[in-house]
Amino acid sequence: MRLTTKGRFAVTAMIDLALRQNNGPVTLAAISQRQHISLSYLEQLFGKLRRNELVESTRGPGGGYTLARRPEEITVADIILSVDEPIDATQCGGKENCLGDSGRCMTHELWSALNQRMVEFLDSVTLQKLVDDQLAKGVEVEAKPAARRAISTTPVVKPIRVNAPNSVFALGNAFAKS
Repeated sequence: MRLTTKGRFAVTAMIDLALRQNNGPVTLAAISQRQHISLSYLEQLFGKLRRNELVESTRGPGGGYTLARRPEEITVADIILSVDEPIDATQCGGKENCLGDSGRCMTHELWSALNQRMVEFLDSVTLQKLVDDQLAKGVEVEAKPAARRAISTTPVVKPIRVNAPNSVFALGNAFAKS
């Protein structure tokens, strides 16, 4: 059994999100930059994570993603299975037709038992444990930067309205009318 990039990236992105969600919604662009994962790939993964109710999205300025459940309620197995990553070491994909019409291969039970142990292990590791491990390693979580204010701190000076001609021609016309 080999865990593909899809599963690895999904778990990595979820750890990043869980580390930073206390500062509000986390953008995929920020995760992409920190974890060196393609933004378009993250969009695909987070679409699946959202459909499987592991994350919630917030639209608009200041928007992004947050966890849909507490990190101690999300397991690595939940994350991997939600992005359609099979956890299967059998040659037949669990269909018990390893040898075609002849049935199962001699090692089918071995690989099935390995599948069961992998799922049990991944189901025993929570997102909170992975976050705690990262914090114990000294990972720094930056504070959310202050939002840019749309209101200027400098006073707005309104221009003085002058009722005078704005060109030589308008000046000539003003004198011609008087």
